[in-house]
Amino acid sequence: MKAPTHGGRAKCLQRLVRLELPVPRTVALSFDAVHRIASGDLPDMNGLLSSFDEDALLCVRPSSEDPDWGGPSAILNIGMNDARYVALSDEIGHEAAAALYLRFVQAYAIHVARLDPDQFDEIDETGQAGLSAALGAYEEEAEEPFPQDPAVQLCEVLRSMARAWEGTTARLLRQAKGAPVDAGLGLVVQEMALGIGRGECGSGVLHLVNTETGQPQLTGRYLSQSQGRDALRQRHRSLYLERDPRGPSLQDKAPEAFEQLIEYAHLMRRRLREEMQIEFTIRGGAVHILDGVRVERSSRAALRIAVRMAEDGIISEQEAVMRIEPRAISELLHRQVAPNAQRVVIGRGIAASPGAATGRIVFSSAEAQASAARGEACILVRRETSPEDIRGMHAAVGVLTERGGMTSHAAVIGRGLGLPCVVGAARMNFEIHKKTLVGERGRVFREGDVITLDGTSGAVLEGSPETVEAALDDAFQTLMGWADAARDIDIRANADTPADANTARRFSAQGIGLCRTEHMFFDAERITPMREMIFADTPEDRQAALAVLLPMQRADFTELFRIMEGLPVCIRLFDPPLHEFLPQDRAGLRDLAEALDLPVSDVTRRVESLAEYNPMLGLRGVRLGITVPEIYDMQARAIFEATLDASREGAPVVPEIMLPLVSARREVELVRTRIDAVAAAVRAERGRSFTYRLGVMAETPRACLRADEIAPHCQFLSFGTNDLTQMTYGLSRDDAGRFMSDYVQQGVFSEDPFHVLDVDGVGELVATGAHRARATTPGITLSICGEHGGNPESIAFCRDVGMDYVSCSPFRVPVARLAAAHIALRETGVQRPARL
Repeated sequence: MKAPTHGGRAKCLQRLVRLELPVPRTVALSFDAVHRIASGDLPDMNGLLSSFDEDALLCVRPSSEDPDWGGPSAILNIGMNDARYVALSDEIGHEAAAALYLRFVQAYAIHVARLDPDQFDEIDETGQAGLSAALGAYEEEAEEPFPQDPAVQLCEVLRSMARAWEGTTARLLRQAKGAPVDAGLGLVVQEMALGIGRGECGSGVLHLVNTETGQPQLTGRYLSQSQGRDALRQRHRSLYLERDPRGPSLQDKAPEAFEQLIEYAHLMRRRLREEMQIEFTIRGGAVHILDGVRVERSSRAALRIAVRMAEDGIISEQEAVMRIEPRAISELLHRQVAPNAQRVVIGRGIAASPGAATGRIVFSSAEAQASAARGEACILVRRETSPEDIRGMHAAVGVLTERGGMTSHAAVIGRGLGLPCVVGAARMNFEIHKKTLVGERGRVFREGDVITLDGTSGAVLEGSPETVEAALDDAFQTLMGWADAARDIDIRANADTPADANTARRFSAQGIGLCRTEHMFFDAERITPMREMIFADTPEDRQAALAVLLPMQRADFTELFRIMEGLPVCIRLFDPPLHEFLPQDRAGLRDLAEALDLPVSDVTRRVESLAEYNPMLGLRGVRLGITVPEIYDMQARAIFEATLDASREGAPVVPEIMLPLVSARREVELVRTRIDAVAAAVRAERGRSFTYRLGVMAETPRACLRADEIAPHCQFLSFGTNDLTQMTYGLSRDDAGRFMSDYVQQGVFSEDPFHVLDVDGVGELVATGAHRARATTPGITLSICGEHGGNPESIAFCRDVGMDYVSCSPFRVPVARLAAAHIALRETGVQRPARL
C-alpha cells in the first residue's frame, strides 16, 4: 500500500477534481514540505501565489492522514488587506467586506501572531467600526501594523500551522488518539469561493444520510447571504422541500443549484465509495464544492451505511464487514448513554460489561431482589461479588464493585447476563455497612439514590442521563451473516442458564462451550440439600442429599439441550471449593444449624474445618470429584438422563462433559472410569443407548505441559485461560484491578492479561499444549473457554495455533463472530479502507 504523502483532505479534493466537480483552485503541500516549513525552509511564496488569480482570497486548512488526529485551525480570507477591502466594498458592500477583513484579522492575530485573544474576542462592534478596532488592537499588541502583503500573510500562516503541528502539546494529544509519533501533516491552500454577492448566494453543508440511524435522509444546513445596497443580510434557509418560516428553501430559490448539489452528493457516494458531507458555496446561483468529508456517524448508523452500500453494489460484502469494528458491535447489543447526554462522573472503574443501566443503589442481593419485586430498577453495589450474589445480580440492572478485574466474578457473570458492570472502582469509598457510597470527589450517595453505570466506558454517573436503546435490526443480521460466511473458526457461548442459552441461540452461537454447573446450586430450594451433602459424614448420607438435587439438575440439562437442539453443549462438572456454599455470618450459621437440626457450635466448627488458606488452589475441580466422587456421579447421571429425555423429542444429543482443573493423566483415568460406569447404569435402566464426549479443561500450567499424556484419554481439550493466566502470573484475577492500571500505564504489562491474552507467556503454554495434544491425538478438538474467547486480538492467536472454536459470554458472541471474520478476510487481502 502506498504511504500517504498529503493527507486525507488533499486526497479527497484531488478525487473531486478528477470527478470534474466545481472545486476552487487548490494547491496541496505534502508532509515533507510542511515539515521543512516548520524547520524554517519556506517555499517560494510568490511562486505559490502565482497558481491563483491575483486578487483571490485564500484559505489554508490542515490535511492529516486521519481526521480524528486533528490539526491546527483553518485560516480564511488570506490576502485580505486595505486595498482588497476597498475593491470588495465596491463589489459586495462595505459591511460584507468589513466582516471578511475583521474575521481574518482576528484569526491571524490569535492563531498566527499568537496575540492575547481577549483583546480581539472582546471587540463588540461589527462592520467598519469593528474592523478599525481590530486593526488598532493588532498594531498595539504586535507593535507593528497588520501585514498587507499577501505573500507575507501566507508565509506566516503556513509557518504557524506547521509549527503548531510539531509542537509537544499537539504531538501528545494526537498520540493519545492513536497517531504515530512521526505522523505527518499536509496543508491545503485553496482559493476562496465567497458565497456573497448579487443573486442567490450563501454557504452550507449537505449529506444524504441520517447520522444517528444510517437511514437515507437528505440533511444539511444553508446560510443565505444576500447583498443589498450597502448591507449584508444573513438568513438561515432550509435546504429543500418543506416551507421554512424564515424564508423560502434553497430548492425554491435556486432549484438548478439544489439539483446539482444532490447530483454531486450521489456521485461522490458512488465514486468515493463512502457517505460524504459536501461543504459548498453558491454565488449568483453557481455551485462551488469546497470540500468533501466522511459523514460522522454513530455505531448503528455506520453498520446500516455499510450494509446499504454493499446492497447498492458500491462496495463488496466483505468490505462492508471490514468497515465495522468488532468492539463497536457491543454498542448495538445494549442500551447506551446517549452521545449528547449530560454526564456528571462521580467515579471510574474497569469497563467490565458494556451497556448503560440506571437504578437505585442497593447494597445486598436480598435488597436487589426486594427492589425487583417492587418493580424498581436497582444497581447492586458490593465490595466484590461471590456465587451467592447470583440471584441479586439477576434482580439488578447493573453491578458496581470496589474490587475485581476483567475476569472477576462480577465481570464474568455480568457479561454472561448482558448486565452493565463496572468493577475495580477503588477510588470510590464503599461503606457497605453504613449503606453509603462516596464518590471520588467526596460526594456521598446513600441507599435509594439514583446512579447510572456506563459499562462501556467504566464511568459511574450521577442521576439518570439520557440513553439510547439497543439496535438489532435487519442490517445487523445481514452484516453478521456476511461475517459468518467469511470466518473459519467456530464461535460458541459460555452459558449457565436457560436464559443464557436463549441469548446464545439468538446471537447465532454454534453451541455452548462452557456451562458452569455450580451456578445452578445457589437457588433457595437447592442450597439447603447442597449444604446437607457438604455436612454428610458418609457416602450414603451424601448420596441421599444429592438425590434431592438430581431431578433439579436433570431438568436444568434437559432444558439446555432442548434450547440448543442440534448444537453441542459442553458441561463443566462441579468446580468451586465447597466453602463457597456455606454461610460466613452469624445469622447464616444459625439458619443452617436450624435447617440441619444441629447446634450452632457444631455447625460453626464444621464450617471452620472446611476453610482453606488458599481455596482456589485447594480442594476444588477434579480434586473434589476424586475425593468426594458422589457429586460427579450425580451430575453425570443427570446429564445422561437429560440426554435421553431431550433426544426423545428432538435430534439426538451428544453431551460433552468437561473435567475442571486437571493437571495429571491419572485424574482423567479415575473420573472417566466412574462416569463410564454411570453411563452403563443409565443405559441399562432406560434400555436405550447414547454416546458422550469427555474432555479436559486445561487451566493449569502442568496440564498444558503434559497435554501429550492427557489427550489420548479424552476427545477434547479446552483451555481455561482465566485460571491459566492467574496461575501463570501468580496473580489473583479478583485483586488485580487494584494495581493493573498502574502496571499498564508504566509499561510493566502492555495490556491487562485478563483482558487480552498474554501471547508471550500464557500463549506459549497454550500453544505448547495444543501442539503436544495434536502430536499424540491428531483428531482431538481444541478450544478456549475463558473470557479471552471474546477478545478480537486473542481470537487471532487462537486461530493461529489451530483452535477449532472459541467460547465467550453470550453477549460477546457477535463481537467474536465479526472479529473472526476480520482475521480471515485480512489473510485473503481484504483490508479496511483508509478514512477519508
